[in-house]
Amino acid sequence: PFGASSFYSGSGYFILYWMAVSMSKTIIIIGAGLAGLSAALQAAENGCNVKLVSPFPSERAQSVMAEGGINAALNTKDENDSPKEHFTDTIKAACGLADPNAVWGMTQAAPELVHWLLKLGVQFNMSGYDDVDLRNFGGQKKKRTAFAQSDTGKQIMTAMIDAVRRKEGAGMVERFSHHSFLTLRLCGSVCCGCVIRDEYSQEIVELPGNAVIVASGGMHGLFGNTTGSLSNTGEVTAELFRLGVPLANGEMIQYHPTTVECGGKRMLISEAARGEGGRLFALRNNQPWYFMEEKYPELGNLMPRDITAREIWKVSHESEVFLDMTEISKEVISNKLSGLADDCMTYLHKDIRKEPVPVLPGIHYFMGGILVDEQHRTSIQNLYAAGECCAQYHGANRLGGNSLLGALYGGRVAAKSACEQADGVVLSCAAQIDIPPVQEIVGTKQLNQAMQDSLGVVRNGNSLLKGIRKVQELKGTLPLLGLAVLQSAFARKESRGAHWREDYPECNNRDFLKTTVARFDGKQIQISFMSVPERR
Repeated sequence: PFGASSFYSGSGYFILYWMAVSMSKTIIIIGAGLAGLSAALQAAENGCNVKLVSPFPSERAQSVMAEGGINAALNTKDENDSPKEHFTDTIKAACGLADPNAVWGMTQAAPELVHWLLKLGVQFNMSGYDDVDLRNFGGQKKKRTAFAQSDTGKQIMTAMIDAVRRKEGAGMVERFSHHSFLTLRLCGSVCCGCVIRDEYSQEIVELPGNAVIVASGGMHGLFGNTTGSLSNTGEVTAELFRLGVPLANGEMIQYHPTTVECGGKRMLISEAARGEGGRLFALRNNQPWYFMEEKYPELGNLMPRDITAREIWKVSHESEVFLDMTEISKEVISNKLSGLADDCMTYLHKDIRKEPVPVLPGIHYFMGGILVDEQHRTSIQNLYAAGECCAQYHGANRLGGNSLLGALYGGRVAAKSACEQADGVVLSCAAQIDIPPVQEIVGTKQLNQAMQDSLGVVRNGNSLLKGIRKVQELKGTLPLLGLAVLQSAFARKESRGAHWREDYPECNNRDFLKTTVARFDGKQIQISFMSVPERR
Protein backbone atom coordinates (compact mmCIF):
# COMPACT_ATOMS: atom_id res chain seq x y z
CA PRO A 1 0.00 0.00 0.00
CA PHE A 2 3.02 2.28 0.34
CA GLY A 3 5.43 3.62 -2.27
CA ALA A 4 9.01 2.49 -2.41
CA SER A 5 10.17 5.63 -0.61
CA SER A 6 8.02 4.70 2.37
CA PHE A 7 10.36 1.82 3.21
CA TYR A 8 13.22 4.19 3.87
CA SER A 9 11.80 7.49 5.09
CA GLY A 10 8.75 9.08 6.63
CA SER A 11 5.97 7.47 8.65
CA GLY A 12 5.33 4.71 6.10
CA TYR A 13 8.37 2.74 7.28
CA PHE A 14 7.23 2.83 10.87
CA ILE A 15 3.67 1.83 9.96
CA LEU A 16 4.97 -1.20 8.04
CA TYR A 17 7.32 -2.04 10.90
CA TRP A 18 4.47 -1.83 13.42
CA MET A 19 2.24 -4.00 11.25
CA ALA A 20 4.94 -6.66 10.85
CA VAL A 21 5.66 -6.74 14.58
CA SER A 22 2.00 -6.83 15.56
CA MET A 23 1.32 -9.80 13.28
CA SER A 24 4.37 -11.89 14.27
CA LYS A 25 4.34 -14.43 17.06
CA THR A 26 5.69 -13.68 20.52
CA ILE A 27 8.02 -16.36 21.87
CA ILE A 28 8.98 -16.18 25.56
CA ILE A 29 12.20 -17.93 26.55
CA ILE A 30 12.94 -18.76 30.19
CA GLY A 31 16.71 -18.93 30.70
CA ALA A 32 19.60 -17.17 29.00
CA GLY A 33 22.24 -19.90 28.93
CA LEU A 34 23.33 -21.64 25.73
CA ALA A 35 19.96 -23.31 24.99
CA GLY A 36 18.09 -20.08 25.69
CA LEU A 37 20.39 -17.95 23.54
CA SER A 38 20.28 -20.51 20.74
CA ALA A 39 16.47 -20.47 20.86
CA ALA A 40 16.42 -16.66 20.93
CA LEU A 41 18.61 -16.39 17.84
CA GLN A 42 16.58 -18.95 15.92
CA ALA A 43 13.22 -17.43 16.88
CA ALA A 44 14.44 -13.96 15.89
CA GLU A 45 15.71 -15.30 12.56
CA ASN A 46 12.25 -16.81 12.03
CA GLY A 47 10.71 -13.37 12.41
CA CYS A 48 9.22 -13.86 15.88
CA ASN A 49 9.26 -11.36 18.71
CA VAL A 50 11.46 -12.76 21.46
CA LYS A 51 11.19 -12.02 25.16
CA LEU A 52 14.24 -13.46 26.97
CA VAL A 53 13.73 -13.89 30.71
CA SER A 54 16.47 -14.72 33.22
CA PRO A 55 17.30 -13.87 36.86
CA PHE A 56 20.98 -13.41 36.02
CA PRO A 57 22.92 -12.13 33.00
CA SER A 58 24.03 -14.69 30.42
CA GLU A 59 27.63 -14.25 31.56
CA ARG A 60 26.65 -16.07 34.78
CA ALA A 61 24.90 -18.99 33.09
CA GLN A 62 26.16 -22.49 33.82
CA SER A 63 27.01 -22.88 30.10
CA VAL A 64 29.99 -20.56 30.70
CA MET A 65 31.46 -23.21 33.02
CA ALA A 66 31.63 -25.95 30.36
CA GLU A 67 35.28 -26.75 29.81
CA GLY A 68 36.03 -29.76 27.65
CA GLY A 69 34.45 -29.13 24.25
CA ILE A 70 31.62 -29.78 21.82
CA ASN A 71 31.24 -32.97 19.79
CA ALA A 72 31.02 -33.03 16.00
CA ALA A 73 32.24 -35.61 13.48
CA LEU A 74 34.45 -33.18 11.57
CA ASN A 75 37.03 -35.89 10.76
CA THR A 76 39.94 -33.43 10.70
CA LYS A 77 42.18 -36.19 12.09
CA ASP A 78 41.58 -38.55 9.15
CA GLU A 79 40.10 -41.26 11.35
CA ASN A 80 37.13 -41.95 9.05
CA ASP A 81 34.76 -40.46 11.58
CA SER A 82 31.19 -39.67 10.56
CA PRO A 83 27.90 -38.39 12.03
CA LYS A 84 26.70 -42.01 11.86
CA GLU A 85 29.50 -43.13 14.19
CA HIS A 86 28.76 -40.19 16.48
CA PHE A 87 25.13 -41.36 16.53
CA THR A 88 26.17 -44.95 17.34
CA ASP A 89 28.41 -43.86 20.24
CA THR A 90 25.70 -41.59 21.66
CA ILE A 91 23.02 -44.30 21.57
CA LYS A 92 25.40 -46.84 23.08
CA ALA A 93 26.28 -44.52 25.96
CA ALA A 94 22.58 -43.76 26.47
CA CYS A 95 21.98 -47.49 27.07
CA GLY A 96 19.05 -47.46 24.68
CA LEU A 97 16.97 -44.76 26.42
CA ALA A 98 17.54 -41.84 24.02
CA ASP A 99 15.14 -41.11 21.15
CA PRO A 100 17.16 -42.35 18.13
CA ASN A 101 15.44 -39.95 15.75
CA ALA A 102 16.30 -36.93 17.89
CA VAL A 103 19.90 -38.16 18.34
CA TRP A 104 20.25 -38.72 14.59
CA GLY A 105 19.14 -35.16 13.92
CA MET A 106 21.62 -33.79 16.45
CA THR A 107 24.64 -35.76 15.24
CA GLN A 108 23.88 -34.96 11.60
CA ALA A 109 23.66 -31.24 12.39
CA ALA A 110 26.78 -31.13 14.59
CA PRO A 111 29.46 -30.40 11.92
CA GLU A 112 27.46 -27.49 10.48
CA LEU A 113 26.85 -26.10 13.97
CA VAL A 114 30.56 -26.08 14.82
CA HIS A 115 31.40 -24.36 11.53
CA TRP A 116 28.64 -21.83 12.27
CA LEU A 117 30.17 -21.16 15.70
CA LEU A 118 33.53 -20.67 14.03
CA LYS A 119 32.03 -18.01 11.73
CA LEU A 120 30.34 -16.45 14.75
CA GLY A 121 33.79 -15.85 16.23
CA VAL A 122 34.42 -18.77 18.59
CA GLN A 123 38.17 -19.17 18.99
CA PHE A 124 38.46 -22.93 18.67
CA ASN A 125 41.91 -24.47 18.81
CA MET A 126 42.98 -25.09 15.24
CA SER A 127 45.11 -27.81 13.67
CA GLY A 128 47.08 -26.74 10.64
CA TYR A 129 45.84 -23.81 8.61
CA ASP A 130 42.07 -24.00 8.87
CA ASP A 131 41.09 -27.34 10.46
CA VAL A 132 39.38 -27.35 13.84
CA ASP A 133 41.50 -29.33 16.30
CA LEU A 134 39.82 -32.31 17.96
CA ARG A 135 40.54 -34.24 21.15
CA ASN A 136 39.55 -37.60 22.59
CA PHE A 137 36.65 -37.71 25.02
CA GLY A 138 35.13 -40.52 27.07
CA GLY A 139 33.13 -43.26 25.36
CA GLN A 140 34.37 -42.33 21.87
CA LYS A 141 37.14 -44.04 19.94
CA LYS A 142 37.52 -41.19 17.45
CA LYS A 143 38.82 -37.68 18.10
CA ARG A 144 35.54 -35.79 17.84
CA THR A 145 35.54 -33.03 20.45
CA ALA A 146 36.24 -29.49 19.23
CA PHE A 147 37.57 -27.24 21.97
CA ALA A 148 38.83 -23.80 22.87
CA GLN A 149 41.63 -24.51 25.37
CA SER A 150 39.75 -25.74 28.46
CA ASP A 151 37.28 -22.82 28.32
CA THR A 152 35.02 -23.92 25.48
CA GLY A 153 31.78 -22.90 27.17
CA LYS A 154 33.10 -19.42 27.90
CA GLN A 155 34.19 -18.96 24.29
CA ILE A 156 30.89 -20.18 22.83
CA MET A 157 28.79 -18.15 25.25
CA THR A 158 30.80 -14.98 24.51
CA ALA A 159 30.05 -15.33 20.79
CA MET A 160 26.39 -16.20 21.39
CA ILE A 161 25.88 -13.30 23.81
CA ASP A 162 27.26 -10.87 21.23
CA ALA A 163 25.01 -12.33 18.51
CA VAL A 164 21.89 -11.99 20.70
CA ARG A 165 22.84 -8.45 21.69
CA ARG A 166 22.83 -7.50 18.04
CA LYS A 167 19.28 -8.86 17.82
CA GLU A 168 18.40 -6.82 20.93
CA GLY A 169 19.83 -3.72 19.29
CA ALA A 170 17.69 -4.37 16.23
CA GLY A 171 14.55 -4.63 18.40
CA MET A 172 14.06 -8.33 17.69
CA VAL A 173 14.85 -9.54 21.22
CA GLU A 174 13.66 -7.92 24.45
CA ARG A 175 15.61 -9.01 27.50
CA PHE A 176 14.01 -9.22 30.93
CA SER A 177 17.08 -9.36 33.19
CA HIS A 178 16.81 -9.95 36.95
CA HIS A 179 13.37 -11.53 36.42
CA SER A 180 12.39 -14.95 37.76
CA PHE A 181 9.77 -17.33 36.38
CA LEU A 182 6.79 -17.85 38.71
CA THR A 183 4.25 -19.87 36.76
CA LEU A 184 2.58 -20.40 33.40
CA ARG A 185 -0.24 -18.34 31.95
CA LEU A 186 -2.84 -20.87 30.78
CA CYS A 187 -5.79 -20.31 28.44
CA GLY A 188 -7.77 -23.45 29.16
CA SER A 189 -5.22 -26.23 28.57
CA VAL A 190 -3.03 -24.11 26.28
CA CYS A 191 0.05 -22.15 27.35
CA CYS A 192 -0.38 -18.48 26.46
CA GLY A 193 2.55 -16.93 28.28
CA CYS A 194 3.90 -16.82 31.81
CA VAL A 195 4.14 -14.79 34.97
CA ILE A 196 7.51 -13.44 36.12
CA ARG A 197 8.80 -11.38 39.04
CA ASP A 198 11.25 -8.48 38.96
CA GLU A 199 13.78 -9.47 41.64
CA TYR A 200 14.76 -5.82 42.16
CA SER A 201 11.30 -4.30 42.68
CA GLN A 202 9.39 -7.53 43.45
CA GLU A 203 6.83 -6.43 40.86
CA ILE A 204 4.88 -9.31 39.35
CA VAL A 205 4.64 -9.08 35.55
CA GLU A 206 2.22 -11.00 33.35
CA LEU A 207 3.78 -11.82 29.95
CA PRO A 208 1.34 -12.92 27.23
CA GLY A 209 2.91 -14.98 24.45
CA ASN A 210 2.16 -17.44 21.69
CA ALA A 211 4.65 -19.95 23.09
CA VAL A 212 7.02 -20.43 26.02
CA ILE A 213 10.37 -22.20 25.69
CA VAL A 214 11.88 -23.31 29.00
CA ALA A 215 15.69 -23.42 29.04
CA SER A 216 16.29 -23.10 32.76
CA GLY A 217 19.06 -25.67 33.30
CA GLY A 218 19.31 -28.77 35.44
CA MET A 219 17.92 -29.67 38.87
CA HIS A 220 21.10 -28.80 40.79
CA GLY A 221 19.17 -27.17 43.64
CA LEU A 222 17.84 -30.58 44.71
CA PHE A 223 21.36 -31.60 45.77
CA GLY A 224 23.22 -28.35 46.44
CA ASN A 225 26.78 -29.70 46.20
CA THR A 226 27.05 -30.31 42.46
CA THR A 227 29.55 -28.98 39.92
CA GLY A 228 26.76 -26.84 38.47
CA SER A 229 25.79 -23.22 39.01
CA LEU A 230 24.03 -22.45 42.29
CA SER A 231 21.53 -20.41 40.24
CA ASN A 232 20.27 -23.62 38.57
CA THR A 233 17.83 -24.34 41.37
CA GLY A 234 15.41 -26.55 39.44
CA GLU A 235 12.50 -24.40 40.64
CA VAL A 236 11.17 -23.79 37.11
CA THR A 237 11.03 -27.54 36.44
CA ALA A 238 9.44 -28.03 39.86
CA GLU A 239 6.67 -25.52 39.10
CA LEU A 240 5.95 -27.11 35.72
CA PHE A 241 5.81 -30.53 37.39
CA ARG A 242 3.30 -29.13 39.92
CA LEU A 243 1.19 -27.97 36.98
CA GLY A 244 1.14 -31.50 35.54
CA VAL A 245 4.06 -31.48 33.09
CA PRO A 246 5.68 -34.96 33.26
CA LEU A 247 9.27 -35.61 34.32
CA ALA A 248 11.26 -38.20 32.34
CA ASN A 249 14.19 -40.37 33.54
CA GLY A 250 14.58 -38.31 36.69
CA GLU A 251 16.80 -41.02 38.20
CA MET A 252 19.44 -40.61 35.48
CA ILE A 253 21.90 -38.30 37.25
CA GLN A 254 25.44 -38.13 35.92
CA TYR A 255 28.32 -38.20 38.35
CA HIS A 256 31.42 -36.74 36.73
CA PRO A 257 34.29 -39.06 37.62
CA THR A 258 36.80 -36.35 38.54
CA THR A 259 35.71 -33.56 40.88
CA VAL A 260 37.14 -31.93 44.00
CA GLU A 261 35.44 -30.41 47.04
CA CYS A 262 35.77 -26.62 46.80
CA GLY A 263 33.82 -23.90 48.58
CA GLY A 264 30.92 -26.10 49.65
CA LYS A 265 30.34 -27.55 46.17
CA ARG A 266 32.20 -29.67 43.64
CA MET A 267 34.85 -28.27 41.32
CA LEU A 268 35.15 -30.04 37.98
CA ILE A 269 38.46 -31.44 36.75
CA SER A 270 37.56 -31.55 33.07
CA GLU A 271 37.53 -34.78 31.09
CA ALA A 272 39.80 -32.86 28.73
CA ALA A 273 42.64 -33.65 31.14
CA ARG A 274 42.19 -37.38 30.52
CA GLY A 275 41.62 -36.71 26.83
CA GLU A 276 45.09 -35.16 26.69
CA GLY A 277 46.80 -37.96 28.62
CA GLY A 278 45.82 -37.64 32.29
CA ARG A 279 45.83 -40.98 34.15
CA LEU A 280 43.76 -42.19 37.10
CA PHE A 281 45.55 -44.19 39.78
CA ALA A 282 45.37 -45.35 43.37
CA LEU A 283 48.11 -46.66 45.61
CA ARG A 284 48.34 -50.43 45.98
CA ASN A 285 51.27 -51.83 47.97
CA ASN A 286 52.66 -48.28 47.93
CA GLN A 287 52.82 -48.36 44.12
CA PRO A 288 50.63 -46.52 41.61
CA TRP A 289 47.84 -48.76 40.34
CA TYR A 290 46.37 -47.52 37.05
CA PHE A 291 43.13 -49.40 37.59
CA MET A 292 41.20 -48.05 34.60
CA GLU A 293 43.96 -49.03 32.18
CA GLU A 294 44.15 -52.48 33.75
CA LYS A 295 40.41 -53.14 33.70
CA TYR A 296 39.56 -51.48 30.38
CA PRO A 297 42.61 -51.71 28.11
CA GLU A 298 40.81 -50.41 24.99
CA LEU A 299 39.64 -47.03 26.30
CA GLY A 300 41.29 -46.96 29.73
CA ASN A 301 40.80 -43.58 31.40
CA LEU A 302 38.31 -42.58 28.71
CA MET A 303 35.59 -45.09 29.43
CA PRO A 304 32.05 -43.60 29.58
CA ARG A 305 31.45 -41.48 32.64
CA ASP A 306 29.04 -43.83 34.40
CA ILE A 307 31.58 -46.68 34.33
CA THR A 308 34.55 -44.50 35.29
CA ALA A 309 32.63 -42.92 38.18
CA ARG A 310 31.63 -46.33 39.58
CA GLU A 311 35.18 -47.65 39.34
CA ILE A 312 36.56 -44.63 41.20
CA TRP A 313 33.80 -44.98 43.79
CA LYS A 314 34.70 -48.64 44.38
CA VAL A 315 38.45 -48.05 44.57
CA SER A 316 38.04 -45.02 46.84
CA HIS A 317 36.72 -47.27 49.61
CA GLU A 318 40.20 -48.82 49.85
CA SER A 319 42.51 -46.02 48.76
CA GLU A 320 42.50 -42.36 47.74
CA VAL A 321 42.21 -41.88 43.96
CA PHE A 322 44.34 -39.39 42.05
CA LEU A 323 44.38 -37.88 38.58
CA ASP A 324 47.96 -37.61 37.38
CA MET A 325 48.57 -34.93 34.74
CA THR A 326 52.31 -34.59 35.28
CA GLU A 327 53.13 -36.58 32.12
CA ILE A 328 51.21 -34.13 29.91
CA SER A 329 53.70 -31.90 28.12
CA LYS A 330 54.04 -28.24 29.09
CA GLU A 331 53.12 -27.31 25.53
CA VAL A 332 49.81 -29.19 25.69
CA ILE A 333 48.96 -27.70 29.08
CA SER A 334 49.79 -24.23 27.80
CA ASN A 335 47.87 -24.57 24.53
CA LYS A 336 44.98 -26.82 25.51
CA LEU A 337 44.56 -26.93 29.31
CA SER A 338 45.66 -23.54 30.56
CA GLY A 339 42.28 -22.69 32.09
CA LEU A 340 42.22 -25.97 34.01
CA ALA A 341 45.79 -25.46 35.20
CA ASP A 342 44.97 -21.94 36.39
CA ASP A 343 41.83 -23.11 38.23
CA CYS A 344 43.72 -25.87 40.05
CA MET A 345 46.41 -23.42 41.11
CA THR A 346 43.93 -20.73 42.17
CA TYR A 347 41.36 -22.83 44.00
CA LEU A 348 43.25 -25.99 45.00
CA HIS A 349 46.80 -24.62 45.25
CA LYS A 350 47.90 -27.53 43.07
CA ASP A 351 50.35 -27.31 40.19
CA ILE A 352 49.13 -30.04 37.85
CA ARG A 353 52.51 -30.00 36.08
CA LYS A 354 54.19 -31.25 39.26
CA GLU A 355 51.67 -33.15 41.42
CA PRO A 356 48.57 -35.31 41.02
CA VAL A 357 45.15 -34.10 42.17
CA PRO A 358 42.94 -36.24 44.47
CA VAL A 359 39.52 -36.77 42.86
CA LEU A 360 36.10 -38.24 43.59
CA PRO A 361 32.89 -38.44 41.54
CA GLY A 362 30.48 -35.51 41.89
CA ILE A 363 27.00 -34.76 40.57
CA HIS A 364 27.49 -32.95 37.27
CA TYR A 365 24.58 -33.30 34.83
CA PHE A 366 20.93 -34.33 34.74
CA MET A 367 20.06 -36.53 31.78
CA GLY A 368 16.49 -36.59 33.09
CA GLY A 369 14.13 -33.64 33.10
CA ILE A 370 10.99 -32.31 31.45
CA LEU A 371 9.51 -34.88 29.07
CA VAL A 372 9.69 -33.61 25.48
CA ASP A 373 9.24 -35.19 22.07
CA GLU A 374 11.57 -35.01 19.08
CA GLN A 375 10.37 -31.46 18.35
CA HIS A 376 10.90 -30.41 21.98
CA ARG A 377 7.16 -30.14 22.70
CA THR A 378 5.95 -30.82 26.23
CA SER A 379 2.59 -32.21 27.30
CA ILE A 380 1.10 -28.68 27.38
CA GLN A 381 0.30 -27.13 24.02
CA ASN A 382 2.61 -24.24 23.07
CA LEU A 383 5.07 -25.10 25.86
CA TYR A 384 8.55 -26.29 24.83
CA ALA A 385 11.79 -27.12 26.64
CA ALA A 386 15.46 -27.32 25.64
CA GLY A 387 18.87 -27.85 27.23
CA GLU A 388 19.60 -29.61 30.50
CA CYS A 389 16.11 -28.94 31.91
CA CYS A 390 14.60 -31.50 29.53
CA ALA A 391 15.20 -35.21 28.90
CA GLN A 392 16.52 -35.45 25.37
CA TYR A 393 19.58 -36.88 23.51
CA HIS A 394 21.39 -38.47 26.49
CA GLY A 395 19.22 -41.31 27.81
CA ALA A 396 20.84 -43.09 30.75
CA ASN A 397 24.31 -41.57 30.32
CA ARG A 398 25.68 -38.52 28.51
CA LEU A 399 28.84 -38.48 26.45
CA GLY A 400 31.22 -35.69 27.36
CA GLY A 401 31.04 -33.04 24.63
CA ASN A 402 27.36 -33.72 23.89
CA SER A 403 25.96 -31.26 26.44
CA LEU A 404 26.98 -28.08 24.62
CA LEU A 405 25.89 -29.70 21.37
CA GLY A 406 22.53 -30.77 22.79
CA ALA A 407 21.85 -27.30 24.22
CA LEU A 408 22.79 -25.51 21.00
CA TYR A 409 20.90 -27.89 18.72
CA GLY A 410 17.95 -28.34 21.09
CA GLY A 411 17.47 -24.59 21.41
CA ARG A 412 17.28 -24.32 17.63
CA VAL A 413 14.78 -27.17 17.31
CA ALA A 414 12.55 -25.85 20.10
CA ALA A 415 12.50 -22.36 18.55
CA LYS A 416 11.72 -23.68 15.06
CA SER A 417 8.90 -25.80 16.48
CA ALA A 418 7.49 -22.89 18.49
CA CYS A 419 7.63 -20.44 15.60
CA GLU A 420 6.03 -22.86 13.15
CA GLN A 421 3.51 -24.65 15.35
CA ALA A 422 2.41 -22.36 18.17
CA ASP A 423 -1.30 -21.70 17.76
CA GLY A 424 -2.68 -18.22 17.36
CA VAL A 425 -3.80 -17.94 20.97
CA VAL A 426 -5.74 -14.79 21.78
CA LEU A 427 -3.12 -13.12 23.95
CA SER A 428 -5.72 -11.02 25.73
CA CYS A 429 -7.70 -14.07 26.90
CA ALA A 430 -8.72 -14.33 30.54
CA ALA A 431 -5.84 -16.60 31.46
CA GLN A 432 -5.75 -18.98 34.40
CA ILE A 433 -2.94 -17.99 36.74
CA ASP A 434 -2.14 -20.02 39.85
CA ILE A 435 0.93 -18.52 41.51
CA PRO A 436 2.24 -20.82 44.25
CA PRO A 437 2.93 -19.18 47.64
CA VAL A 438 6.46 -17.99 48.34
CA GLN A 439 8.40 -20.90 49.80
CA GLU A 440 10.43 -20.65 52.95
CA ILE A 441 14.11 -21.59 52.81
CA VAL A 442 13.52 -23.92 55.78
CA GLY A 443 13.94 -27.51 54.65
CA THR A 444 16.41 -26.94 51.82
CA LYS A 445 19.32 -28.48 53.72
CA GLN A 446 17.20 -31.45 54.72
CA LEU A 447 16.13 -31.90 51.09
CA ASN A 448 19.71 -31.67 49.83
CA GLN A 449 20.96 -34.16 52.41
CA ALA A 450 18.18 -36.65 51.75
CA MET A 451 18.82 -36.53 48.00
CA GLN A 452 22.59 -36.90 48.43
CA ASP A 453 22.22 -39.83 50.82
CA SER A 454 19.74 -41.68 48.61
CA LEU A 455 20.98 -41.07 45.07
CA GLY A 456 24.69 -41.78 45.14
CA VAL A 457 26.87 -43.34 42.46
CA VAL A 458 25.53 -46.67 43.72
CA ARG A 459 22.08 -46.80 45.33
CA ASN A 460 19.63 -49.37 46.72
CA GLY A 461 15.98 -49.76 47.63
CA ASN A 462 16.48 -49.19 51.36
CA SER A 463 18.32 -45.88 50.90
CA LEU A 464 15.75 -44.74 48.36
CA LEU A 465 12.81 -45.54 50.66
CA LYS A 466 14.54 -43.70 53.51
CA GLY A 467 14.97 -40.67 51.27
CA ILE A 468 11.36 -40.83 50.11
CA ARG A 469 10.10 -40.79 53.71
CA LYS A 470 12.30 -37.81 54.61
CA VAL A 471 11.31 -35.76 51.59
CA GLN A 472 7.60 -36.54 52.09
CA GLU A 473 7.82 -34.56 55.33
CA LEU A 474 8.88 -31.40 53.46
CA LYS A 475 6.52 -28.92 51.83
CA GLY A 476 6.87 -26.99 48.57
CA THR A 477 7.35 -27.53 44.86
CA LEU A 478 11.08 -28.33 45.06
CA PRO A 479 10.57 -31.21 47.53
CA LEU A 480 7.73 -32.40 45.26
CA LEU A 481 10.21 -32.57 42.37
CA GLY A 482 12.75 -34.31 44.59
CA LEU A 483 10.14 -36.88 45.54
CA ALA A 484 9.44 -37.54 41.85
CA VAL A 485 13.15 -38.18 41.24
CA LEU A 486 13.37 -40.56 44.22
CA GLN A 487 10.25 -42.47 43.25
CA SER A 488 11.51 -42.78 39.68
CA ALA A 489 14.74 -44.32 40.97
CA PHE A 490 12.84 -46.68 43.27
CA ALA A 491 10.56 -47.83 40.44
CA ARG A 492 13.45 -48.67 38.09
CA LYS A 493 14.46 -52.02 39.57
CA GLU A 494 17.53 -52.61 37.44
CA SER A 495 20.97 -51.11 36.76
CA ARG A 496 21.39 -49.05 33.60
CA GLY A 497 23.84 -46.27 32.81
CA ALA A 498 23.99 -43.69 35.60
CA HIS A 499 21.33 -45.56 37.62
CA TRP A 500 23.17 -48.36 39.44
CA ARG A 501 21.32 -50.37 42.09
CA GLU A 502 23.30 -52.85 44.12
CA ASP A 503 20.06 -54.72 44.93
CA TYR A 504 19.29 -55.05 41.19
CA PRO A 505 22.75 -55.16 39.56
CA GLU A 506 21.59 -56.55 36.21
CA CYS A 507 20.25 -54.62 33.22
CA ASN A 508 16.65 -55.74 32.51
CA ASN A 509 15.72 -54.89 28.92
CA ARG A 510 12.48 -56.84 29.05
CA ASP A 511 10.89 -54.58 31.66
CA PHE A 512 12.96 -51.41 31.69
CA LEU A 513 14.21 -50.58 28.20
CA LYS A 514 11.77 -47.72 28.58
CA THR A 515 11.58 -44.09 29.66
CA THR A 516 10.59 -43.51 33.27
CA VAL A 517 7.71 -41.00 33.45
CA ALA A 518 6.63 -39.25 36.66
CA ARG A 519 3.35 -37.30 36.70
CA PHE A 520 1.67 -35.24 39.40
CA ASP A 521 -2.14 -35.18 39.22
CA GLY A 522 -2.56 -32.52 41.89
CA LYS A 523 -2.69 -35.05 44.71
CA GLN A 524 -0.07 -37.71 44.18
CA ILE A 525 2.87 -38.69 41.98
CA GLN A 526 2.34 -41.54 39.55
CA ILE A 527 5.24 -43.45 37.97
CA SER A 528 4.91 -45.27 34.65
CA PHE A 529 7.17 -46.45 31.84
CA MET A 530 6.93 -45.36 28.21
CA SER A 531 8.43 -47.10 25.18
CA VAL A 532 11.38 -45.38 23.51
CA PRO A 533 10.50 -44.29 19.94
CA GLU A 534 11.69 -46.61 17.19
CA ARG A 535 14.21 -45.43 14.62
CA ARG A 536 12.42 -44.25 11.50
